[in-house]
Amino acid sequence: MNDKPQIKLSETVVLIDAAFLNFVITDMKKYFEATLQRTLQEIDLSMLTTYLTLDAGIAEGKNEVQFLFVYDKESGNLVHCQPSDLEKELNGVAFQSPYGEYSFASVPSEGMVSREDLFLDLLSIVADSADVKKMILVSFNEEYGKKVTDALNKVQGKEIVQFRMNEPDAPVAYQWDMLAFPVMQALGIRADEL
Repeated sequence: MNDKPQIKLSETVVLIDAAFLNFVITDMKKYFEATLQRTLQEIDLSMLTTYLTLDAGIAEGKNEVQFLFVYDKESGNLVHCQPSDLEKELNGVAFQSPYGEYSFASVPSEGMVSREDLFLDLLSIVADSADVKKMILVSFNEEYGKKVTDALNKVQGKEIVQFRMNEPDAPVAYQWDMLAFPVMQALGIRADEL
């Protein structure tokens, strides 16, 4: 018997640690509201997910992009986002955009599995899936970044883009990008304000 659950995955999978996304959004909103002396808008999650995928190189077309949100008790709601409830509003829903169909699944870490372990398990499932051609990751690097980097450096035959808040400590075998830029865009911060 196979102990890994068989999940039907899209060609492009975006794996997000909700706790890290919340941490970044809270931090950036506080910093930029003080710096810019104005209130920033709530994030439209469809816009944030679109900015993320555009920065990761998704082009217009009939793409199928699957978002997997890993969360724990403390991160069941995305802060300053609409919609925000990972269990009630963002599990099993999808929307169409010029870039394809974006579907959402939320995976809680309950019981014996930590959010970190769940993220790493899903990363392994996505990396092993023949269906997946492109992996986009938003992991909590301050908590378990080395494990993610080690896992990603071993992945073969997939395009990988990791969103981070700072440069990797050592060279990596995959592409990475700054998470700050799509978050700033989604918060309504304009380049001319910086």
